[in-house]
Amino acid sequence: MNEDHVHIIFDGLFRRYYPKLLFYATRFLSNGEAEDIVQETFLELWKRKDVLDMDGQIQAYLYRLVYNKAINVLKHKKIENEYSTEVEEVYKRKIEFYEPDSNDTIKRLENMELRQEIDEMINQLPDKSRNVFKLSYLHGLKNKEIAETLSISERTVEAHMYKALKFLRNNLSHLSFLILLSLID
Repeated sequence: MNEDHVHIIFDGLFRRYYPKLLFYATRFLSNGEAEDIVQETFLELWKRKDVLDMDGQIQAYLYRLVYNKAINVLKHKKIENEYSTEVEEVYKRKIEFYEPDSNDTIKRLENMELRQEIDEMINQLPDKSRNVFKLSYLHGLKNKEIAETLSISERTVEAHMYKALKFLRNNLSHLSFLILLSLID
């Protein structure tokens, strides 16, 4: 395979899998850490381009690399921060839930119908609750930042969040609500 062909294949893999792998990695780590490990994954893929079958099981390989790198980062964080037992249990469950060999999990995360159901329910929230929910969970703002942005009190932000989560819990299927909660940290 000539060098130009390898570049084209690699570019296609990068465009196809980078957003998916980044989304997957953010289930474990902060956005910055997730970007770092996904970039490291593609760097490793590039270094091994001559020995890897780019047409074979590349998706499984990429998810496994990201998973292993995320586990290493979490283990390092655990050592640095000496997490409490409760936090360790949460990370352990996240790690088990997103383990790439359980392909059903990855399929569910990429399932467009599920995303559509969640988006439709979010859009059915009352305007103020929807705005607060989106600022919190989709944009990652803290309650204080939301209060300042919308010129309302933090207690009002909390009330809107409570209403939004109650509405979503009551109107989404059990699985959809659990996945929504897992997508938002």
